[in-house]
Amino acid sequence: MSGIPEALAIAAIATLVLVRQFRTVRLAADRKWWLLPALLGFSALHNGSLMDAHHPTGSVVLLVVELLVSLGIGVGWAFTTRVWSDERGDVWTKGTVATAGTWVGGLAARAAVLGIGLALGIHLGSSVIMLGFALSLLVRSGVLMWRAGLLRTAYVGPLAPLAVEDHR
Repeated sequence: MSGIPEALAIAAIATLVLVRQFRTVRLAADRKWWLLPALLGFSALHNGSLMDAHHPTGSVVLLVVELLVSLGIGVGWAFTTRVWSDERGDVWTKGTVATAGTWVGGLAARAAVLGIGLALGIHLGSSVIMLGFALSLLVRSGVLMWRAGLLRTAYVGPLAPLAVEDHR
């Protein structure tokens, strides 16, 4: 994929993730929460357009900055998401107003990285955005699973002893 089809794929996936983050969703230990980020990351790396051939050093610096921004966005999404357990011990999540603010701030930060690149004459392809988005999703999902205690309890027993917020 390249150009417009890749940009449309990123927009469609981002829309799906955005809508899903603001719906009440049950977390499950057996869910493959890492699969979508892994597929996005593989697609971004497979495309091979992470670097501007005319500005390799600047491309690497901006790629690292984008990945750091993406890491922060993922952590922000995860810690602004409400996590609670119900009376059966099922763990649920739902995005908050602060999560929406994190989305807006993340878009602005990503636009700033791309803008700095353009100002310096460095062209960052859509693969950089896709890789950053994959990292954000991976971090968000991992931190939410950690917050819910599912990673730890998936191998030791039932979800009953979770130490999460209880907002009934």
